Amino acid sequence: MSVLVRTFLIFVLTLLSLTFATAAPPSNFSQAKTYAKQHVYYDQGVSGALGTTYCGCDWRWVGRSGGRTVLDSCGYVIRSPQSKHMVTRAERTEWEHIVSAYSFGNQRQCWQKGGRKHCNATDPVFNEMEADMHNLTPVIGEVNADRSNYRMGMVSGNDGMYGKCTSKTDFKQRVFEPRNEAKGLVARIHFYMHDRYALRMSKQQQRIFMAWDKQHPVTQWELERDRRIAQVVGHSNEFVTGERHWSLGYKTRGDGVVKTERIANSVRASNDAEIIYGNRNSKIYHLSECPSYNAMKASNIVKFKTENEAQDRGFRKAKNCP
Repeated sequence: MSVLVRTFLIFVLTLLSLTFATAAPPSNFSQAKTYAKQHVYYDQGVSGALGTTYCGCDWRWVGRSGGRTVLDSCGYVIRSPQSKHMVTRAERTEWEHIVSAYSFGNQRQCWQKGGRKHCNATDPVFNEMEADMHNLTPVIGEVNADRSNYRMGMVSGNDGMYGKCTSKTDFKQRVFEPRNEAKGLVARIHFYMHDRYALRMSKQQQRIFMAWDKQHPVTQWELERDRRIAQVVGHSNEFVTGERHWSLGYKTRGDGVVKTERIANSVRASNDAEIIYGNRNSKIYHLSECPSYNAMKASNIVKFKTENEAQDRGFRKAKNCP
C-alpha cells in the first residue's frame, strides 16, 4: 500500500470517527468492539503507529471490528505452529479485556449462579463492565488465548517465547507479563476498573501495578486513547488524566455500579408501573382493578401511566372502578 493511499485511508477513518464521536456508549461487548475500531483504534493498525498492545504488531482491518495481524512487522513468532487453530488466532487481532471477564465477573453474584452467560442475561453491571471501552485493547489472538484469565505479574525466564515480542506467559503459575511498553497502560486500566466497579484487588497486585504505574508514565498515545474513549462513553480514566491516584489500600468508589444500578432500577420501575387504559371513544379510563379493564377492543385503547395524565387528556375515571 502506498504512503499516499495509506494517508488517505487514515484521513477518511478520522472523519468517520469524528462523525460518530457523539454516539451513545456501547451497551454490549459486541458493540463495544465495533465502537473501539470506529472511534479509538481506527488509525493504529498502520505502520508507524503503536500496534497491538502486547506485541506492537501492525494489522489491517477486516469486517466490523476485526483485523489481520502483520506478524513480520514486530518479529512475532507463532508459539504453537503445530496447531492450526492457534496459527489462525495468531494471524488475527482480538479484543482483549485487560481486566479479564473472569476477574470482574467472578466478583458478581450472577457468575456464581451460571457464569458469563448468566451474567449477560441478568446483571446490568456485568454488561456495563464487559462493554467498558477503557478496558479493551487489540492484541494478537494467540497471545490473548495464552493470557486467558491469568493474573498480571512478573514472569521469570520464557524470554523469546513469541519471537521479538517481549510479553511472556507462565502457564504453570498462571501469570502473564506484558511488554514494558504496555505495563503502565495495564496498571492504570486495572486501577480504573477496580475503582469504578468496586472490585477487590490483592495487596500483591496493588504493589505490582503501583510499581508499573511509576516506572512507565502516561504516554501521549494513552492520553489520546483516553480522550477518544471519553468522547463515546462520557468519562475518562482519571488514573490516566491524573485526577485520581492509587495508593496501597485505596478505597474504591464504585461510580459505575451506582450509576448502572440507578438506571436499571429506574427502568424496572418504569416497566412495573401500572398501565391505565382509556377508551378513545367514550373518554373513560380504567385502572387494572376495574371490571371493564380488559373489556375494550385493542383498537380503542389509549394507554396512560398516571391518572393525572389521563385526566389532562380529557378522560374521566370509570364509575365502576373502586
